[in-house]
Amino acid sequence: MKKILLTLAAVAAFTVSAQEFTPDTKLRMANHVIENYYVEDVNSDTIVTEAIKAMLKTLDPHSAYTTPSETEEFTQPLEGKFSGIGIQFNMLEDTVYVIQTISGGPSQKVGIMPGDRIISANDTVLAGKKMVNTQVMKHLRGPKGSEVNLRVKRASDTIDFRVVRDDIPLYSVDETFMADPTTGYIRITRFAEDTGREVRDAIAKLRKQGMKDLIIDLSDNGGGYLGAAFEVAGEFLPKGTPVVSTEGRRSPKHTFVTENSPSLANGRVVIIANQFSASAAEILSGALQDNDRGLIVGRRTFGKGLVQRPFPFPDGSMIRLTVSRYYTPSGRCIQKHYDKGHSEEYQLDVYNRYKSGELWSADSIQRPDSLKYLTLKNKRPVYGGGGIIPDVFVPADTSYFSVYYRDLVARGVLNRTVINYVDSHRAELKAEYPTDEAFQTSFAVPEELLDKLTTAATDAKIEFNEEQWNRSKPMIEAIMKGLIARDLFEDGSYYRPISVLNPDFIQALKLIHDPDRYTRILNGEPDGSAQ
Repeated sequence: MKKILLTLAAVAAFTVSAQEFTPDTKLRMANHVIENYYVEDVNSDTIVTEAIKAMLKTLDPHSAYTTPSETEEFTQPLEGKFSGIGIQFNMLEDTVYVIQTISGGPSQKVGIMPGDRIISANDTVLAGKKMVNTQVMKHLRGPKGSEVNLRVKRASDTIDFRVVRDDIPLYSVDETFMADPTTGYIRITRFAEDTGREVRDAIAKLRKQGMKDLIIDLSDNGGGYLGAAFEVAGEFLPKGTPVVSTEGRRSPKHTFVTENSPSLANGRVVIIANQFSASAAEILSGALQDNDRGLIVGRRTFGKGLVQRPFPFPDGSMIRLTVSRYYTPSGRCIQKHYDKGHSEEYQLDVYNRYKSGELWSADSIQRPDSLKYLTLKNKRPVYGGGGIIPDVFVPADTSYFSVYYRDLVARGVLNRTVINYVDSHRAELKAEYPTDEAFQTSFAVPEELLDKLTTAATDAKIEFNEEQWNRSKPMIEAIMKGLIARDLFEDGSYYRPISVLNPDFIQALKLIHDPDRYTRILNGEPDGSAQ
């Protein structure tokens, strides 16, 4: 009888008519019952958070909820800045090693230099604590204007610095260089608030160096803001050109059309994309492909054609809810198939491409006639339904991969060896190679450094394998050169030595150098050239 009375009491707390009993009422009733009648104390915030996550899980794979800390971590790279001390660091033997100071940033202003080792921040010892990077960042980042006292080891000296934190920019264009006397290269890693300006600045810089044609590298670019992709597309397309359209149940169709004159109206443009290029990266790729303004080389892109709108809560948490689909100028929706509530299967798509052989053969890519569209100018066929299919397919490259190479990188041996080398040779390297260009043109990885690497690997219990070493050696040397360049100059110096071994980059440059083939493909004619 008592059990019956308790149950009746719980139900009586929420007395509503059948007409008033809505899903919203049911949810509030469930929360009330759990909070008031569960056998133990409950954390209401946890219950609500898990309920929100469960609701979103029944929708598409891209609608998501983030806690306040997760929201901050997610939005910082897209907002283009954070507040901190302005260094790039790495962990070397449990010590925070300064690789670079941001030009004009707080650390550079007080005299902190590359090669310095941070022992402590305020009263917290950082050295010898086996901290991961995220733990270190909690002590170095903080509100703009706040102070942090750093104890730094420089050679045999210990120096104390007081650093006032400031806004530190995060760049989305992380590499810009001339691939040859007339071909520029721009690598875009994300689409953030300042991406449009960064691309304009990069184009202006390259044009001063003689650029006529351009390679845009979007490989591994997971996307970002739709508006940033629209802005970048406007640098290549005439004013009034459609870039992308969006439409949803509560979002009327809207077509984004370029508003200004482009900064690179002429010249050949080739985009590098791969299976990890997604969202805003696909918007830019689709806009240039559909308007016959450029060609795409690489592999089929990820296939994210859904647009999320942020709904922030007062506590800093946020729902990113899919509110519309986007369509390329030809009318394609490139969203790949998903089943609601089965995001695990969706996330396995790239792995399934690997298993099916698609990463090595363009013949594995489905091109159903029902998803066939035509480009706006030259009327060549393009396809929707699952990513952007490249105009020139380039198989994924594993020719330099070996288990020995994997272990050198994964266990940090390669990185530590380079850091130690630069630390002991910094002055002479800077004297011999005063500029990035001089370094990139003339430096070759010395045998002394390669010997140090294999010795360090042996010390780390990585068994030497001569066949694997010879196979991976060109890539190992390229990565070492890139790491040294990044340490001596800037982040963007890293990729240039590696690009010459990248088949995607090689094919893009070949396409730029063959204007007849470029035009044939752009006109939809058969491509008889070997790929």
